[in-house]
Amino acid sequence: MESLDKTKLRKETINRLKNLPIDEKKQIEMEIMERLLSSELWTNAETIGITMAQNFEWATEPIIEAGWKQKKRMVVPKCIPADKQLDFYEISSFDQLEAVYFNLLEPKPDQSRFVQKKGIDLLIVPGILFDRSGYRIGFGGGYYDRFLVDFNQKTASLCSGDQLVDQIPKEKYDLPVQYVITNKEIIHA
Repeated sequence: MESLDKTKLRKETINRLKNLPIDEKKQIEMEIMERLLSSELWTNAETIGITMAQNFEWATEPIIEAGWKQKKRMVVPKCIPADKQLDFYEISSFDQLEAVYFNLLEPKPDQSRFVQKKGIDLLIVPGILFDRSGYRIGFGGGYYDRFLVDFNQKTASLCSGDQLVDQIPKEKYDLPVQYVITNKEIIHA
């Protein structure tokens, strides 16, 4: 029952995000990025894990570029579909990325440096819908829930106020993030 609810909520929210006017999307992205970059989470992190956003998600390229300017190590995940795992690689240029399945941009392992899980200070966890307890509805693959099981550093997700709901349907393997950063506030879950 819960996964049916999650599937419906995921689809409805993605449709809403896809139909957001461009100028409104850009404004929200700028506000989210400013809030993240001015946070202690960002300031205290040397190595930051972050995905390459898809079109309807909040842009992550400007965040990665800001990290490079501040001499932070920016690491991007590569999905390992066989066991639904994530491997993170440090990139210093977008040229180190390639389009893979579903047109996702991922690092080319032969042109990037592998970074162990414990070497990531702050992990920006993607998602579609969030609650104030840090639970989220992701893309349904379970990659991040598996990765978070033994991840002991800081975790945060980025979203607009419209992606924040009172409660997310949870399943036993769902793991919350510690912080939810919106265009209006930082929530310590």
